[in-house]
Amino acid sequence: MAINLEKGQRQSIEAPKFIVGLGWDSNSSSTGEGFDLDASVFLVGANGKIPNDNHFVYYNNLKSPDGAVTHTGDNLTGAGDGDDEKIQIDLSTISPDVNEICFVVTIHHADTRRQNFGQIRNSFIRIIDQTNTELVKYELDEDFSIETAVEFGRIYKRNNEWKFEAVGIGMKGGLQDYLNKYN
Repeated sequence: MAINLEKGQRQSIEAPKFIVGLGWDSNSSSTGEGFDLDASVFLVGANGKIPNDNHFVYYNNLKSPDGAVTHTGDNLTGAGDGDDEKIQIDLSTISPDVNEICFVVTIHHADTRRQNFGQIRNSFIRIIDQTNTELVKYELDEDFSIETAVEFGRIYKRNNEWKFEAVGIGMKGGLQDYLNKYN
């Protein structure tokens, strides 16, 4: 049975291999243009920064240098139920230099399309094991009315134990805000 987390709550991750699923829906009262949301992953070292650009995994760089994090590809519409984008994680092969894995979702061309996360609903991040059993889920219930990028969650290592944290923090500068934060 899945553990539903609230913002800021944490849960130990016992399985070394799992899938992080991210999902969302757009409101019908949108701006007239389709929504294209993108999941991005930042593999961060002890200093809170990515070691190099290859540790930023997204639709144009689908795999981390150690092969431990794989983005399964860009979903351009987000149509349908369930996960819109997935990230495969294998903590047994992750580089010892990585202490944190941050999951960020951004709205592609949010500024020109005049879109923000206030127009997005049913957002979630979840962890699914190898048998497709949901282990942890965090449903973002906050109204991000000006934000165009949201960090859904992070997996971090403390005392050789990996934990998931439900983050739910948005930024209005889009992906560039997160690139500045982690680069």
